[in-house]
Amino acid sequence: MVSKNTSDSIEEHIKQLLEQSGMAEIRRSILADEFQVVPSQINYVIKTRFTESRGYVVESKRGGGGYIRIVKVRFSDNHQLIRNLINNIGEHISEPVFTDVVQVLFDEGLVSEREGNLVLSMAMDEVLGQDAPRIRARMLRKILQRLDRKGKVE
Repeated sequence: MVSKNTSDSIEEHIKQLLEQSGMAEIRRSILADEFQVVPSQINYVIKTRFTESRGYVVESKRGGGGYIRIVKVRFSDNHQLIRNLINNIGEHISEPVFTDVVQVLFDEGLVSEREGNLVLSMAMDEVLGQDAPRIRARMLRKILQRLDRKGKVE
């Protein structure tokens, strides 16, 4: 059995809040007290696990009444999701961002687990070499265009 670390537990808690109302509005210090961690641990979880490339929008308000609001971006259909991803691909994509996008495609049922793992294995820095970020961006653009054209998208 795999034991969860504190970051996993915090992530799961926030995702449960998101499932209940579509938005999680948290106070960092209260959540830190709840999990008996320092507030920077909450920041770490939010910055690494609730990123734009994973389909989240995070906004924060500092000060006495401050909060962190996390919203899961919902698209009306997969075509809109793919168009949004294509439009936001830059000239370079890091390995973690590429992994996040493939995870979103899997979560939305656009690629199987096997297909996702194959694509991820081919997009690693050690495979693509020195120009990996640029090649990854071109690869992702082509994958998304193919998904959009092949009728897999609603």
